[in-house]
Amino acid sequence: MSLLNIAVIGAGSWGTALSKLLSEKYSSVTLWARSAEFVQQLCETRENKTYLPGIFLPKRLIITDQIKEAVSSADVIFFVTPSHILRTLAKKAAPFVRKQALLVSAAKGFELSTYKRMSEILAEEFPQHHDKIAALSGPNHAEEVGLNYPATTVIASPHRAIAEQIQDLLMTCYFRAYTNPDMIGVELGGALKNIIALGAGIAEGLGFGDNTKSALMTRGLTEIARLGVTLGANAFTFSGLSGVGDLIATCTSKHSRNRRAGLLIATGKTAHDIQQNSKMVVEGIRATQAAYELSQRYHIEMPITEQIYAVLYQNKNSREAVLELMTRGKTHELEEVVQQELLWK
Repeated sequence: MSLLNIAVIGAGSWGTALSKLLSEKYSSVTLWARSAEFVQQLCETRENKTYLPGIFLPKRLIITDQIKEAVSSADVIFFVTPSHILRTLAKKAAPFVRKQALLVSAAKGFELSTYKRMSEILAEEFPQHHDKIAALSGPNHAEEVGLNYPATTVIASPHRAIAEQIQDLLMTCYFRAYTNPDMIGVELGGALKNIIALGAGIAEGLGFGDNTKSALMTRGLTEIARLGVTLGANAFTFSGLSGVGDLIATCTSKHSRNRRAGLLIATGKTAHDIQQNSKMVVEGIRATQAAYELSQRYHIEMPITEQIYAVLYQNKNSREAVLELMTRGKTHELEEVVQQELLWK
């Protein structure tokens, strides 16, 4: 059995599933949870009844609410937190993290005050680890990974050796990891797909069908790639698991909290209502604000994102938003290609 020490910071649904996966393979895995009371419940029942009911944790998984205990001997640390608290937890962990430790962001979203990606936050809070940071993203619903259903993920890092170390760490007979050097694209795909999933939920809640959802997903992917390339990503990344793969899962799955939030929005619930009454963070709400502001800053056309922003933050009626999307001016499907004169003369 490997003597590798692994820490998972965050005991939400994905952190719980990831710690289960890792502790089934390695003997020294520690899961950090937010409070002593929550830790006691997890230790006594070996079940996260709040975020991942029905999935039972191996007895050898260590669970603690002490950040120093979790990270001080860790060789690899997975940060699996909501985007808006990553920096706070990184600051708490930083004094205790070993210089040679690898850091992996498994959070999806933006920091609203800076619009920075999660790996950028880790690089700022752990300056000595700037070349030891990776990002994990993909179509990974915790409910299914926890049940050992076959699934795939992507490990992104500009440093091949780092990506491959994390890849080896995660590979099991039911969980397959791929590597990608495009950390920008992998992170943006994971964050921006949540916006389109909100739209898919809204469309479904309004009673529209598969044609509508298919159109939203396809044109939504175009918007994701358009912003991603502007921010430095490789366009090909968005055709992979962390792009279209995660988009499909998040827009169609019963497990998708962003799709469920869209269903509620279609009934008239506000973003504030949803955030106040949800046990889990709906990252798409914050991501919509970040993506909209970035599209304005860089003058990028993102009509779906613009309409979802208007629904969430400007009290626009959902049906009016759909109508406005449908009555936009005519355009080419492959607009960027046509503009480059690679097609019609």
